[in-house]
Amino acid sequence: MKYNRCGKSGLLLPAISLGLWHSFGVHSSPDTKQDICRAAFDAGITHFDLANNYGPPAGSAETSFGEILRSDFKSHRDEIIISTKAGYHMWQGPYGEWGSRKYMIASLNQSLQRLGVDYVDIFYSHRFDPDTPLEETMGALDFAVRSGRALYAGISNYPAAATRQAAEILKRLGTPCLIHQPRFNMFQREPLNEGVFDAAAENGMGIITYSPLAQGVLTNRYLSGIPKDSRATHGKWFDQSQIDAEHIERLKKLNDIAKARGQSLAQMAIAWVLHDSRITSALIGASKVEQVIDCANSVAAEPFEFAQLSAISKLI
Repeated sequence: MKYNRCGKSGLLLPAISLGLWHSFGVHSSPDTKQDICRAAFDAGITHFDLANNYGPPAGSAETSFGEILRSDFKSHRDEIIISTKAGYHMWQGPYGEWGSRKYMIASLNQSLQRLGVDYVDIFYSHRFDPDTPLEETMGALDFAVRSGRALYAGISNYPAAATRQAAEILKRLGTPCLIHQPRFNMFQREPLNEGVFDAAAENGMGIITYSPLAQGVLTNRYLSGIPKDSRATHGKWFDQSQIDAEHIERLKKLNDIAKARGQSLAQMAIAWVLHDSRITSALIGASKVEQVIDCANSVAAEPFEFAQLSAISKLI
């Protein structure tokens, strides 16, 4: 595994991190979840990314990972980066979502309880709250760090202007913003086009991109159409527009480029994300051990040739 410095900090993150979004809920096999985490750690993936609402149901991914921490990684806690987030809906009533200090700290306390740890390494504001003063939300992150509940503060899904404001507030408070987590892949490039990457880099943040495979679209899964058991068929948050006939044709051509590079389409998609030097890590999800290993192998790829990047640009 390759490790990259996270922005202007002392922290190194693996080029591939493991996200526990919708594959670590109560409906997933405990043995499979355990095997995935073991395979990830053995491959040098030391960063496990969660949020309060991951599951389903909400909270169950943290509970599952807490059990794996106790059974497998109890003696390795200092070799592991654990991150969690608060921002999306978590419980009923006026204090169960968005960016108030009340919600952020209550959520973090609950996350620590579910995980069974004294602190997380990174605590994120999961989304920008337009109705709460940014000073309040960033103040909650600063408090989380100063109280020992988290080692670093981060933001996720923030637009460029709010990214700059958040960085300035945290700098003033004395708790630099370590990292920004936007969605980014070959088919979803808004953070790059809208200046989020520039805003993060200018303020010394690392960037960890989630959904580098576009929820499995940028794999060989959809090259022949839509399987009946796929996330496209059953996934609640799946973007159906990414698997129309035009996209499938583009996928086939991208797959040809990947083959020429000696890679799977998934490996090339991750390598493409990581070829931007501002990106610290690509955050993958997995429901099988084989997927973890395939993605981990993407870091050993040869650099892209100019002709390959040009061909990819025309397809995406």
